[in-house]
Amino acid sequence: MQTMLRFYTGSLIFTIICLGLAGWYGFASSGTLIGMAEVLWIVAILSVLEISLSFDNAVVNASVLKEMDEVWQKRFLTWGIAFAVFGMRIVFPLAIVAIAASIGPMEALNLSLNDPAKYEALVSSAHIGIAGFGGAFLAMVGMKFFFDADKEVHWIGAIERALSKVSALPAVEIAILLLTMWGISTFLSVEEAHTFLVAGMLGLVTYIAVEAVSHWLEMREEAARLAGAVVRSGLGGFIYLNILDASFSFDGVIGAFALSNNMIVIALGLSIGAMFVRSMTVHLVKQGTLSEYRFLENGAFWAIVVLGGIMLVSAVVHIPETITGLIGAILIGLSFWWSVRHAKGEAAANPVPDA
Repeated sequence: MQTMLRFYTGSLIFTIICLGLAGWYGFASSGTLIGMAEVLWIVAILSVLEISLSFDNAVVNASVLKEMDEVWQKRFLTWGIAFAVFGMRIVFPLAIVAIAASIGPMEALNLSLNDPAKYEALVSSAHIGIAGFGGAFLAMVGMKFFFDADKEVHWIGAIERALSKVSALPAVEIAILLLTMWGISTFLSVEEAHTFLVAGMLGLVTYIAVEAVSHWLEMREEAARLAGAVVRSGLGGFIYLNILDASFSFDGVIGAFALSNNMIVIALGLSIGAMFVRSMTVHLVKQGTLSEYRFLENGAFWAIVVLGGIMLVSAVVHIPETITGLIGAILIGLSFWWSVRHAKGEAAANPVPDA
């Protein structure tokens, strides 16, 4: 229990602070204990939903974080949370409103506090662009994992081996993504299709740019190692992780308006979830869970492919966040169960001799 607690102490303290702020805000804005209780309830629900829908995010984060040294792991948990909380849960929705309404940041902030209904409508109106950008980025992250000729661990064997072989064709995953985006765009109006395709291409370019920066930093580090220098950097992975984390947040931020259109309430609830996702990520790395459960990583990346696909399709058809989270949870749960079954089979086939 104490071992578990050390991974989540920071998140628990952060939760207490956020709930305290939520209680104070609820009472200050309504003047009643009932109003305070309502705000606390919504913040609690938002935080639980964010945590339950983001386990695949934690697993994928852990697959990147395990390659980074401890210094950068800590920076992801500390510096990265500032980006996740302040950047994605506060600045991102305000930026959407400012762009959509052609107003300044302070006017957007004033709108969020004094006219939450209009603020919600403006944020929701940007859904097609968000779906294109976030869906394209996440789809590329997921497909890149499976379109890999060097990949050795296959969970859904027939499909994953075929994808691994097809990866010999250069940029095949980009071609699949572009064709998918084009197909979806045919169901949209001309203006919406243009927005969707431009946003999707920007998501693709962002993924390529992040990959390029990470690769360049890795090359510099390798050159420094060959020259005899001690290198302990994870800047490339840090940048990649934060952009990946942001992409996971797009749908959650928009979906949070189903429960509340108050920016402060949404920010507090989702921030608690974001903090716990980071704690889960570090826990998975430190405990070596990805190594222990052979197919867990595969399940998480399948969940990402599905999430990316759902985000893209959501430009045409609304898909509740509950369904999205449920599909991800099922895929990860099945990969976990399959991993346990595989480990038992390995143990039975190779019993440890008695001392």
